[in-house]
Amino acid sequence: MKRPTLGSLLLASTDPERLRAWYAAALDPEDNTDVNGYRVLKFGEFFLFIDTRNDVADKNPEPGRVILNFDVADARAVAARMESAGVTWLAELEDRDGNLFATAIDPDGNYVQIIQLSEAHRAAM
Repeated sequence: MKRPTLGSLLLASTDPERLRAWYAAALDPEDNTDVNGYRVLKFGEFFLFIDTRNDVADKNPEPGRVILNFDVADARAVAARMESAGVTWLAELEDRDGNLFATAIDPDGNYVQIIQLSEAHRAAM
C-alpha cells in the first residue's frame, strides 16, 4: 500500500479573494487559478486551497496552532517581495545558526513562515 502524502491545505476565510490576492502578491505561486469554485495556489508539489466559510471568524483567534512554512532558496529576496506587498511581520528575518527564518501575518491573522535552511541543516535531516 502506498503511504499517504500531504499535498494540500484548505485555508478557510470570510474574504477568500483578499486572502488569495495577498498570497499571490507576497509569495508568487507557480499557479493561481480557480478550480470548481476553489481558489488554488500551487507552490511546488503543494496546493493551497482558499475557500469561503461561514463558520470561521474574520481573524484567526489561535494563529500559532497551524503555521504555513514556505521553504525558500533566497529568504532575503522573498522577504523583500513580501515587504513590497505590505506584509506585517510577527518576526522579521533573522539568522538562527546559519538558517534564515521570518514569520509574517496574513490578512486573516494566520502565521506564515519563510525558511531558508543551511546545507548543513538539510544534510542532517
